Amino acid sequence: MGRKLKGKRILVAMSGGVDSSVAALLLQESGFHVAGAIMLLEGIKKESINLAECVAERLHISFHRLDLRKEHKAAVIDYFVKEYQRGRTPNPCVVCNKVIKFGLFMQKAQEMGIDHIATGHYAGTEQKNGRYLLKKGIDKNEQSYFLYRLNQEQLSKTIFPLGEYEKDRVRALARKHKLPTAQRKKSQDVCFIPDGDYTSLLKKRTIENPGPILDRKGKVVGEHKGITNYTIGQRHGIGISHKYPYYVVKIETKKNAIYIGAKEEVFKRECVVTDLNFIAFDTFEERMNVNAKVRYFSAPAEALIEPVGHDKAKVAFKKPQWAITPGQSVVFYQQDLVVGGGVIDKVVG
Repeated sequence: MGRKLKGKRILVAMSGGVDSSVAALLLQESGFHVAGAIMLLEGIKKESINLAECVAERLHISFHRLDLRKEHKAAVIDYFVKEYQRGRTPNPCVVCNKVIKFGLFMQKAQEMGIDHIATGHYAGTEQKNGRYLLKKGIDKNEQSYFLYRLNQEQLSKTIFPLGEYEKDRVRALARKHKLPTAQRKKSQDVCFIPDGDYTSLLKKRTIENPGPILDRKGKVVGEHKGITNYTIGQRHGIGISHKYPYYVVKIETKKNAIYIGAKEEVFKRECVVTDLNFIAFDTFEERMNVNAKVRYFSAPAEALIEPVGHDKAKVAFKKPQWAITPGQSVVFYQQDLVVGGGVIDKVVG
C-alpha cells in the first residue's frame, strides 16, 4: 500500500458493506491514521449508515456523514434520466466515481486536512515513470471497469487496499475481526435504485411518449410504450409475437422509434467512442491493439482502436460483440493495465 504513505491520514469511503469495512481494517493494520465517512446519497438505506458507523466504532476510528444528495442528483441522477430520454443506456456508476466518490468526496477529505482517500473497490494502482496507472484487481469480479475515468490527480491520492485480495478472503478477514458487516450481502449496483427497478424511477421523472416499433425494413409492426423503457439487446417486454424472438437492435429518438430484429442482428463489430479518458498516457495519437469491454460483465475482446479527430476514437473488434450500446462505456485494457476508455456514441458496423 506504499511505504511512503504509512503514518499518513486517510479517509475511507465506507458504505456499510464488507468491502469498505475490510479496506479500513487493512489500512489501519498497515499503519495509516484512518478515518471513515459515508456519503449520504439518494437511495442509501439507514441500515447501511448504521453498519458503517458500527464498523468505525469497532475499529476505534472517527466517523463522518457527508450529505452529498444535492450534488449527486445533479451530476448522476439527472444525467441518468436525460440519457434514457436520448435513447441511450447510461452507466451512472462510472459518472458517480469520477464526479462524486473520487471528486467531491476527495475534496471533502482535503477540507478535513486529509490528503488521501481509499475505497473498497477491487482494483489497484501502480506508479511507473512518474505516472499513476490503474490496474485490474485479482478478484474474479474486479472493478477497474468503473474507474477508467479517474485522472492522474485522483489516482495519486487514492488507495485501493483490496486490489490483491479475493472476496472470500475479505469475508474471512471480516469474520476474524468480528466486523458487523461480515455476512452482509453484496449491495445493489445502482445506489439510487435500491430495488433495481429503473423503469419505475424513469416513469416518475419522465413523460412516456409511445411511438412505432419498426422491423429492419422500416415497416411498422407495433407500438412501444416510450423509448425510456428499452435498451439495445432487450428481448422481454417488446410485446410482439413471432416465430423467433425479437430483440431491440436500434433506438432512434428523432423518430421516437425502436427497431427490432433477430438475435444475430444485435451483434456488431464497430463503434465510435467519445468523452475519452486515457490513464496510461495523456494523448491518444496512434492506433493500438487492446482488449476491450463494452459493459462490465462482458469478457474482454480483441480490438483495434484509432483516433478520430481530436476527441473521438473508433473501436473495431476482431469478432462481433453482443449489444454494443450507446451511452455505455467501453474500457480498453492491455493485460492487467487499464489503458483508458470512453462512452459509446454510435454503432457503425
